[in-house]
Amino acid sequence: MTFRGWPSEALDFFEGLSADNSKTYWTDHKAVYETAVRAPTVELLAELEAEFGAGKIFRPYRDVRFSADKSPYKTNLGAWLEFGGYLQLSADGLAAGSGMYEMAPDQLDRYRRAVADDRTGAQLIALIAAVERTGIQVRGRSTLKTAPRGYPKDHPRIDLLRHKGLVTWQEWQPAAWLGTSAAKTRIVKFLRTSRPLRQWLEDTVGR
Repeated sequence: MTFRGWPSEALDFFEGLSADNSKTYWTDHKAVYETAVRAPTVELLAELEAEFGAGKIFRPYRDVRFSADKSPYKTNLGAWLEFGGYLQLSADGLAAGSGMYEMAPDQLDRYRRAVADDRTGAQLIALIAAVERTGIQVRGRSTLKTAPRGYPKDHPRIDLLRHKGLVTWQEWQPAAWLGTSAAKTRIVKFLRTSRPLRQWLEDTVGR
């Protein structure tokens, strides 16, 4: 099968699920989820695999064990790509991400050392600037309110040092192109543009 985008029924499904996040709604509309949401995503991941690695669609069920919100279903579809990438479809449209969402302690130590180093830190600044010039956002994750232990508060790259994760991110509002192969074109462009920053993270921080 060839990816031809997500039909409007996919967004309608998530809009309805947001309004009625119940097992009754899910059961009554599961066929729509399978055909309009999941099936096109499977086709897309198959086409992306050669360049970006195998993809995996996340389960649609929320883990509510430790959450005050007991809504049983996610109001978006998320998918992960082996070589670095994340896709998300919801009633709000399409989004894509890349990078390291949350670093393990050893990764975080290497990241901070690389940011603090004048050579690799300067490389990161240049890479972020190049990505942001294309309209893609670069976001820090789980950012500390102050400098991490062992680093001066007046370090020239203190904003980057405070992050515990670093990702590129782009969102697209619903539009007619979402139901065509142009959706794949936008995702591929995002992933390729994000690749140099992702590579910097892999080279300096490690997987």
